Amino acid sequence: MATEQAIFAGGCFWCTEAVFRDVIGVEQVESGYIGGTTEHPTYMQVCGGDTGHAEAIRVTYDPAVIGYDELLDIFFATHDPTQLNRQGNDVGTQYRSAIFPMSDAQEAAARAGIERAGEGRGKIVTTIEPLTTWYPAEDYHQEYWEGEGQRNPYCLAVIPPKLQKLRKSFAARTRSAETA
Repeated sequence: MATEQAIFAGGCFWCTEAVFRDVIGVEQVESGYIGGTTEHPTYMQVCGGDTGHAEAIRVTYDPAVIGYDELLDIFFATHDPTQLNRQGNDVGTQYRSAIFPMSDAQEAAARAGIERAGEGRGKIVTTIEPLTTWYPAEDYHQEYWEGEGQRNPYCLAVIPPKLQKLRKSFAARTRSAETA
């Protein structure tokens, strides 16, 4: 099985990671930083908003099971791509809505995905940005929802509604639907 990767930024990486970890065909989700100028940024540096990085996820998926277009549709459905440099109470360029295509085909698909997402929704502010160096987030950020996140009031307020939206709109694509 040959896997492919996609990189999305849609606000807090804990939240986007939790969503994509429930998607059938997704093999791995890694939280990290991309799009900035500081080499090897730390979480505290990125949170400060001065590095230019976005909190993002790198999704490794099986294209025989789920396509990039479907991943884009899930991405747009589970965050608000009409908010510039914010998601809810998270404000700053580090929380921007962005796609970092890994090929020309992904870039073309991202443009089409933005068009689909904008239908009846208003202006989409999601940017398509050049692929730059990916920096994995610190270990304690990985698989955050499955561990510490279930005790974090912020996560408890933000992640369950995103998961509900995923499971309602993409029920056939979720692992939780397999076990229901």
